[in-house]
Amino acid sequence: MASTSQVITAKPLVIAHRGASGYLPEHTLQSVALAYAQGADFIEQDLVVTKDSKIIVLHDIHLETVTNVEQVFPSRKRPDGRYYALDFTLAELKTLNVHERQDAQGKQVFPNRYQGKGTFQVATFEEQIELIQQLNRQLNKTTGFYPEIKSPAWHREQGVDISQLVMAVLRKHQLDDADKAIYVQCFDFAETQRLRNDLEVKVKLIQLIGENDWQESPTDYDFLKTPLGLEAIAKIAQGIGPWIPQLIDLKTMQPSALVEQAHLAGLQVHPYTFRKDALPDNINQKQTLNMLFNDLQVDGLFTDFTDTVVDYLAK
Repeated sequence: MASTSQVITAKPLVIAHRGASGYLPEHTLQSVALAYAQGADFIEQDLVVTKDSKIIVLHDIHLETVTNVEQVFPSRKRPDGRYYALDFTLAELKTLNVHERQDAQGKQVFPNRYQGKGTFQVATFEEQIELIQQLNRQLNKTTGFYPEIKSPAWHREQGVDISQLVMAVLRKHQLDDADKAIYVQCFDFAETQRLRNDLEVKVKLIQLIGENDWQESPTDYDFLKTPLGLEAIAKIAQGIGPWIPQLIDLKTMQPSALVEQAHLAGLQVHPYTFRKDALPDNINQKQTLNMLFNDLQVDGLFTDFTDTVVDYLAK
């Protein structure tokens, strides 16, 4: 039943969430290089579009949480007070400094992470592809890519087809290939279906699963978590990317049936996000990783701390 595009790997995958974001500002080339050095199997790239139709690596469609855009371009906010990557050219974005993620009050979200004053830039998707491919060539490794198409419905409202632009980059680099070390992920189920059925992509796809109240996309995640929903996903994708609390009730530590049901549907399960500095008080990192890898037998894990998960799996 498993085609080459549905090989369930014996050893779980370690997916560097926004690079080595536990140590360096997320999605920067420095963060990618560190995640690579720490032994990630895949490195994640969240993708959004610039004013001049370039694909950049940025977790949000907004800029102010991770850059100094307010200081450099104070007048460029929209009426909602936010600064959108889509309103800036790549050249303008390259003048910004990327910093550790901040909340609306300007406080660092994870206070013990990077506290320096280094210079970090917004990276393009192609810069990250080149960096990882060159390291792979020189070190004879096959560290893979794990891009996410961000907010496709919002981009379309703005007149931009982000999926077409992303696939153009992948095809230029011969990465639209089920046998290559790459997964493309998206929260929007309509878009995941469109990628496979209308854009006829060959690449492995992962359907991300959020909660309906996040308003991440128009998708009904409650349906996707049912056996019927998982069957619908399995028609077009190789796996799911659920939120860890959807797999384990973090108060009672009781597992849900989602991993088992996904595996029955032939899907891989790559939950997000293991952060050793943001665990509930009642559970330590070893217990969490034991539950995910030993009890639930997930096929991969997104983490801000690549080294922690690599070390755990090595033992």
